[in-house]
Amino acid sequence: MELTRYSRQMRFRPIGEDGQRQLSNARVAVVGVGALGCVSAQHLVRSGVGVIRLIDRDFVEWSNLQRQLLYTEQDAKDMLPKAEAAARRLTAINSSVTIEPVCADLHGDNAASLLHDVDLIIDGTDNFTVRYLLNDYAVKHGLPWIYGGAVGASGMSMTVLPGETPCYRCVFPEVPAPGTSDTCETAGVISPIVDLIASLQATEALKLLSGNREALHGTLFQADLWNHSWLPLSIRNARRPSCPCCGPQRSFDYLDNEASAPVAAALCGRDSVHLTPGTSGAVNLEELANRLASAGEIVLNPYLLRLRMVDEGMTFVLFADGRAIIQGTQNLSKARSIYAELLGN
Repeated sequence: MELTRYSRQMRFRPIGEDGQRQLSNARVAVVGVGALGCVSAQHLVRSGVGVIRLIDRDFVEWSNLQRQLLYTEQDAKDMLPKAEAAARRLTAINSSVTIEPVCADLHGDNAASLLHDVDLIIDGTDNFTVRYLLNDYAVKHGLPWIYGGAVGASGMSMTVLPGETPCYRCVFPEVPAPGTSDTCETAGVISPIVDLIASLQATEALKLLSGNREALHGTLFQADLWNHSWLPLSIRNARRPSCPCCGPQRSFDYLDNEASAPVAAALCGRDSVHLTPGTSGAVNLEELANRLASAGEIVLNPYLLRLRMVDEGMTFVLFADGRAIIQGTQNLSKARSIYAELLGN
């Protein structure tokens, strides 16, 4: 390791030369290389973390460029997988770091093979289902992970240390019903909040990986940049003895069964994908129509909502029971991605 590259970082006393060597031996998985993942991965690569595994199921699109800072217009024109495009950019930034791009949809069947050899997981997913899966995996294997989310001008982050802190499910017991939470597609997002939350995630990672665990902030940190609001909520006493995940029950529903992952199936001869949510529950179509009003042309009746997405060249049809048909593609990963973007699941 060429330490002179990190001389300014090592002059920061809490890290020093010993901490820098620990960083160089660390392995981190960044799950989701969208807005948050781009920023956190870049910080870790520039900081000299030894191995960074980038896991993402999507490809670069024009609308990503406003906030996903590793990508270029050419990446979008070439429709490069995000993991591959990010790996190219990060390798150019620091060739001494090993970058492992994985173009895959993380789920219960492949989580062990993709995460078994890392020291830390960073959440860049913006997807509730995957977060609960990450939490299950981390708690089951005693692996630290750092949650982050951003939408509009607001965001939050929390570091989970299994066995020491509350897990994600202690703080957020259930996946929100489809369509009840804002997403970047429904509420938009500005780039600075992404930088803030991902930088906080990266800082927590540096603390953990350099041997400074006592410096972790220990809160559910929330910020609203538009209204200049900062709210770090202590999670010291938030661990729930009845938590089905980290409590005595130790039930890993999302990892073992992917309890709420949409099941996708291409419809023969129709250039469409049908998705069935893993968890049942009625959707308030009228309320959702209001939330999606800026996303495209909407038609609503008592049975379904149809959203025509001009930029995507696709149509999203959602039924009141949460089922959906995405017309204009047979790509299952793309269909699941659209479902997550619009509904937050």
